[in-house]
This record gives sequence, structure tokens and C-alpha cells, in this order.
Amino acid sequence: MEETFCHKLPLQLRFNDVDMMGHVNNAVIMEFFDYGKMKYFDDAKIYVEKETTTLVIVHYEVDFVGQIVRNDEPEVYTKVVRFGNKSLEVLQHIVCNGQVKAVCKTIMSGYNRNTQSSDFIPQSIKDAIMNYENNNIK
Repeated sequence: MEETFCHKLPLQLRFNDVDMMGHVNNAVIMEFFDYGKMKYFDDAKIYVEKETTTLVIVHYEVDFVGQIVRNDEPEVYTKVVRFGNKSLEVLQHIVCNGQVKAVCKTIMSGYNRNTQSSDFIPQSIKDAIMNYENNNIK
């Protein structure tokens, strides 16, 4: 894995995550990515639910590189790689035993709850992410 991530989250496989063929369903992998984003924002001290402007997912792009099977111990790696005025890009990898199994690029947009429309991402959110990522964002 050539990317550098400051956020890593171990995942626990549950009985219902694994199908009859012994591998984790792709829909469950999407849940892993969402859980990784939630914990990343928690750890970066970003509490968007308290702000008028929050972040919403507007685009997912996923590559399923390899299977995750019942006895694997997956981890999800997460980082913000780019800011726009009204959006940011999150890159995530799911890794098992040092091998990337899935890659997700998520575009999140600022969203104003009062006007129910897109909005600029507050500088406080950008600053918190930059601080957490040690200013390694484009």
C-alpha cells in the first residue's frame, strides 16, 4: 500500500457479514467504508451534526480488488485528500494482512440544513481536518 494514512480502524466481522461461500458481501464492504468515515470524523473532532452546514455524500467510486473471507481481520484506512470550495474527497482502503482488498473514493459536499442546498464547507471543518492530517492535503 503506497498511500500514507493517519487513520486506521480495525473491523470485526460478524456472522451476517459472511455469505454461504465464506466471503464478505460487497454491500457490507460499503458499510465498512461508511463506518471508517464516521470514526475518522469523530477522531478528527469534527462534529458536523452541531453545525448549520453539514457534510453529505454525493458520489462513491469503489474498486473491489480482492475477496475478504471469514477468517480475515480487515482494517479500514481513511484520509481526506482534497478540498474544493463546497466539497472534499475522502480516500479509503480496506486492507487484510497487508493486502488492499477494496478502494473507495467518496466526494462529500457541504450542505446547509436550513436552505436544504449545497453550501461552502466551514473553515472550522477544513482546519480540523488539516490539523488531523498534519496539513498533507491538496
